Amino acid sequence: MDPLDKLTKKEVRVRAVPAVTRSIAILRLLGENKQGMGVKAIADALALVPSTCLHILRVLVSEELVRIDADTKRYTLGNGMIRLAKSVLEDGGFARLAQPALDRLAAAHGVTAMGVEITSRQSVVVLALSKSTQPFRLHTDVGSEFSSLVSATGRLMAAYSEETPAQLRKRFNTITWDKAPAFEVWKKEVDQARVRGWSIDRDNFVVGLTVVAVPLIDRTGRLTHTLVTAGLSSHFTASVVPRIVADMRREVQALMDLLV
Repeated sequence: MDPLDKLTKKEVRVRAVPAVTRSIAILRLLGENKQGMGVKAIADALALVPSTCLHILRVLVSEELVRIDADTKRYTLGNGMIRLAKSVLEDGGFARLAQPALDRLAAAHGVTAMGVEITSRQSVVVLALSKSTQPFRLHTDVGSEFSSLVSATGRLMAAYSEETPAQLRKRFNTITWDKAPAFEVWKKEVDQARVRGWSIDRDNFVVGLTVVAVPLIDRTGRLTHTLVTAGLSSHFTASVVPRIVADMRREVQALMDLLV
């Protein structure tokens, strides 16, 4: 057995580090509140002692990860977060390697193409993006995060999970759709996605929008990323979809070879 396989299977014990956990919680909270928040509001939202919250905020401000408005005393994310994100996106293997593939897909098919990562929290984050040149474009940005099991990538997440139908139904019921499919229909599409190696969401996530996703699977069989294309449903006709999928699968295979 490959020693690396042993390492991936070995359980890693994560010890709680309260200061780090609270700092991350503050950063995530501020990321969700674009208008900024005061110390008390942050402390209340995270059940922190205000003085502890203030000390953490002062450190984050000194590191430029958070900034404070001198007039309103509200805290928001700082420019240091941008620099960190930029370093990840520029130096990170997947985003850097996926960008040319996304550009080719967008140019060849007039779609918005995305490279997304499945996070440890089972959400989906856009790491790379190539926007369509067509008049209609999906409004999303690098760094956008979507909830678990939503849209085409969500079907792949369900397909490659080991959850029971009952567990999937419970998570399915929390998804916000424009036009929700019946669970039985969605589950059938999940099963199809596993068999054929790609998935499609037509008018469910957003009415009038079709999203296609192709998975990137690591050598342990874990879904780590997907390549996604999206555009008007009227554009994704029965004859067009197979051509887009074929190109996406070729790009995925080339990308997986580069990543390995």
